[in-house]
Amino acid sequence: MNGYELQRTDGKGEGVFATRSFQAGETVMVGVIDRELDHNHAHASQIGEHRFVLHGGLTAKVNHSCDPNCGIRPNAGGAHDYVARQLITAGQEITFDYAMRNYTVEHFAVHCRCKSHRCRGLITGWKDLPAERKTDYHGLAAPYLLEIDDRTPVVPDGIN
Repeated sequence: MNGYELQRTDGKGEGVFATRSFQAGETVMVGVIDRELDHNHAHASQIGEHRFVLHGGLTAKVNHSCDPNCGIRPNAGGAHDYVARQLITAGQEITFDYAMRNYTVEHFAVHCRCKSHRCRGLITGWKDLPAERKTDYHGLAAPYLLEIDDRTPVVPDGIN
């Protein structure tokens, strides 16, 4: 038994839910790449600065949350594994922040529907996360995001 299953969600279509408990730091789902893509789009996962893929299996059905219970960790195959950031109990929806894998997110113009107390209002990419949130995700976000940040000059607010 893998510890999760696909279920209907309240207002978000389908989602992946835990069927057993997972401890913080435990791998919840192992990612697999279905196929490589030539561009970014709403269902694409970024796996490198200029590389995008579609994940296969139920990992592709895990929903976004601005206060997720999982982070991501690239595996040996280049796909993203989902790792528990906190205790996840049976019946809880498994979630991650799309900003943990994609530097920019331009495909979700509608308001975020995660309903968390930390909701940003919009689904954004790593580039648009506040510094405190990036720190909070340390070790559970894709390493190439940090590499892009290190090469991107910081422009103070109000300067064009």
